[in-house]
Amino acid sequence: MSEPLLEVTGVSKQFPGVRALDDVSFTLRTGEVHALVGENGAGKSTLIKVLTGVYRPDAGEVRYLGAPVSFGGPLDAQAAGISTIYQEVNLVPLMSVARNLFLGREPRNRLGLVDIGRMNREAAEILAGYGITSDVRRPLGLMPLGAQQMVALARAVMVDAKVVVMDEPTSSLEPREVETLFGVIHRLHERGVGIIYVSHRLDELYRICDRVTILRDGRLVHAGALAGLERVQLVSHMLGRPVSAERSFTSFAGEHDAATGTPVLKATGLNSRHRLAGVTFEVQPGEVVGLGGLLGAGRSETIKAVAGALPLDSGRVEVEGRPLRRPTPVSALRAGIAVQPEDRKAEGIALGLSVRENIALAVLPRLSRGGVVSERRIDAIVQTFMTRLRIKASGPDQRVGDLSGGNQQKVLLARLLATEPKVLLLDEPTRGIDVGAKAEVQALIDELAAEGLGVVLVSSDAEELIEGSDRVVVLRDGAVVGMLRGDEVTTEHLMNVIATAAS
Repeated sequence: MSEPLLEVTGVSKQFPGVRALDDVSFTLRTGEVHALVGENGAGKSTLIKVLTGVYRPDAGEVRYLGAPVSFGGPLDAQAAGISTIYQEVNLVPLMSVARNLFLGREPRNRLGLVDIGRMNREAAEILAGYGITSDVRRPLGLMPLGAQQMVALARAVMVDAKVVVMDEPTSSLEPREVETLFGVIHRLHERGVGIIYVSHRLDELYRICDRVTILRDGRLVHAGALAGLERVQLVSHMLGRPVSAERSFTSFAGEHDAATGTPVLKATGLNSRHRLAGVTFEVQPGEVVGLGGLLGAGRSETIKAVAGALPLDSGRVEVEGRPLRRPTPVSALRAGIAVQPEDRKAEGIALGLSVRENIALAVLPRLSRGGVVSERRIDAIVQTFMTRLRIKASGPDQRVGDLSGGNQQKVLLARLLATEPKVLLLDEPTRGIDVGAKAEVQALIDELAAEGLGVVLVSSDAEELIEGSDRVVVLRDGAVVGMLRGDEVTTEHLMNVIATAAS
């Protein structure tokens, strides 16, 4: 067995109200490709930031090359031989490809000036090994995103790295580029470089990784050889649900729903490059349809596509049989589609405004006459939804940022319901709220469906998704891979579909 290259022992990290890491240990060995997996909020990003000096742990120890270390930041970690390739390319788009590759370590001539000719020649030679033959004098921003990702990879490896952290490196790559990446990983492996590989794509993990560490809710739940771990067991560890050997399920992509009547929402063949691949599903009035799958499966992207927030290459969205000819957030809202985004604080509520102002935002155009807004009508709507949703506040003028997470979520739902929607798209509606508020939100969703509203529900909590859905559309890599209905709507069937689709 090879020697430990990078070790974490008993590391914990606390943020206000959140324990991001709780007594986590991790070991990367020389020449090993180590998978680091877990759902949203599992602690993967926090662990990487602890390893690279972005965060200092509250407890525990980081050891590198056998000695304790405490990096002052990513640059210190990079200087020591630990390079990170992030999912979002963090280079300079207006600079040339060669400049980005050699940024901070440009070759110099005798006068100490940057040797442009040599830099361009060496950049072209290096990138040719990554399948990039573009003119290295062009601005990086003019290259396809996949090619930019390969430049970032080449730059990370150039620093004579002993450890390379790859965070979702294939998310924007074409199949040919993925094969090139795997070839680079193989060469790094032969050189003894340790690789931490973060990905939600199980087929990739089983193809290139030696061992796996699985995190859930900031805790270590499994570590060991990947070859000896069945895919369904890996999914079970990630989702926190036990699984038996039973693997029978009957609903797969391509089957048509048995529901009758005009659906309140119908999405057909939604395609968006690198995001969605032919997603098709429908929602009947009064039905809650869950979107299931692991992180990166395309759940949030599907929500955004239906709501007009994600541009489509092709596909069709219909509300009560009427197509949205040019889906945009405005046209979707007018058609009766209301969406609650995953990050309510960044994309939903306005924390600095009052409860009244937040609820009224979406309905101001409807309540105005000749540019004059009826304050009386606003007050009536606000009071109606504060009462119906049981929003706990000192009054409608209280600042939303001073409310609890659960009540902030209710304010956002109140705003959506004030638009009188036909379909509610809910992306992680109970994330970040306490148990009591979560139960209230779940009960509210059931009430709305009982009143005839169509609901699309996304939740990383498998139990919440199963308990709250009439049917579940299972996604993987932006495509529908299964459909659960009736007695098949169980966490076990969900995990089996996810694991089998990734086989």
